[in-house]
Amino acid sequence: MFNDTVEGMDIKDIARPLDGVGVSAFLRELPARPLLLGLGEARHFVGELGELRNEIFRHLVEHEGYRSFAIESDCLRGLVVDDYLATGAGTLDHVMERGFSHGFGAAPANRDLVQWMRAYNEKHDEKLRFYGFDGPLEYWAESPRQALTGLYALLDGPLPRTVVTGETLDTLLGPDDRWSNEATAMDPSQSIGRSADAQRLRLIADDLVALLDTQTPQLNAKDGELAALYARTATGLLRYHYWMADTSPARWTRLSALRDAMMAANLRAIAEHGPALVFASNLHLQRNKTVMPFGDQSLEWWSAGAITSTHLGDRYAFLASALGTAGDDTPPPDTVEGILSTLPWDQALIDARRLAEAIPNPAPRISHDFAYFPLDHARLDMIDGVVFLKKAVNLGKLG
Repeated sequence: MFNDTVEGMDIKDIARPLDGVGVSAFLRELPARPLLLGLGEARHFVGELGELRNEIFRHLVEHEGYRSFAIESDCLRGLVVDDYLATGAGTLDHVMERGFSHGFGAAPANRDLVQWMRAYNEKHDEKLRFYGFDGPLEYWAESPRQALTGLYALLDGPLPRTVVTGETLDTLLGPDDRWSNEATAMDPSQSIGRSADAQRLRLIADDLVALLDTQTPQLNAKDGELAALYARTATGLLRYHYWMADTSPARWTRLSALRDAMMAANLRAIAEHGPALVFASNLHLQRNKTVMPFGDQSLEWWSAGAITSTHLGDRYAFLASALGTAGDDTPPPDTVEGILSTLPWDQALIDARRLAEAIPNPAPRISHDFAYFPLDHARLDMIDGVVFLKKAVNLGKLG
């Protein structure tokens, strides 16, 4: 039977209660001040984790100089939230409905966060920023219309018309629903990603991005940032749609890798406004390859965190979350989560690398909740810290 002493080491010696003091102490122990601090989700829609995330972000803002928050949500929809934080225009209900993808706008913790960030901005000259860093996609993808037409509108003078006219661009894009057809996720034949129109749009997007490079000096900071976002998103979406039409066995590996590459490109841009707290699935923020069963396949691709860490080095830090008892799913006592459940605190922050040394051969946790991804003991040495919640009751449904 395991208890709180493992291999001669008291687990409490490598853990601390998770509060503001603990978070600041953790940051001081890192080799460098991170531009991006990733807080991973072992499972989406855990109410207690969302509330804890909000507490951590408030502390980071008030005591560590953080001014940006990023979430695994549509990067273009995120503009709606960021504009609301800056101007207060519109209603909170509208922002939560239109500013998030994947159903994240319905999460109470996200609503509370947006309210708090807006209230902070009303009282302070130095404003908080909000970013989505996912592409406008899930398993299927949105139309590239907003990104392409937005980029086109920000380019100035006669040169954009030498690439394409607005009328031709609109014709090539056609109805948005032919792009955002959810059936394409499982049926490549329904994708228009390799149609003549889509192929021409890829060339046009490339030319517009090259044109942006020549016009960057004449754009103000806000327009330049927006144009760069549109450029990344337009080329990324068209590339994703191209591979949606692929029929090879590598299709889903390629699509998964492209999605995380789009995330990583957005994260590098957000890092320029860092330090920022980044909130997303552990699988997207981890430094190692993601491995996921998919039907009769096993997909492997480099995560957004791995790509970002390659670029930022020790200016990227990653806290993976883990849950003890989640609903009616309790971890066996000889798993990592079972051992961490012996800690005296409901919420704890653990040194992940020392944890790997302290627990050399734990049993793997097999969760009954398909949405929960247990800690991989073999990868603990690639994590800076573990945010552990002993018990989670408020579990929202996925999909």
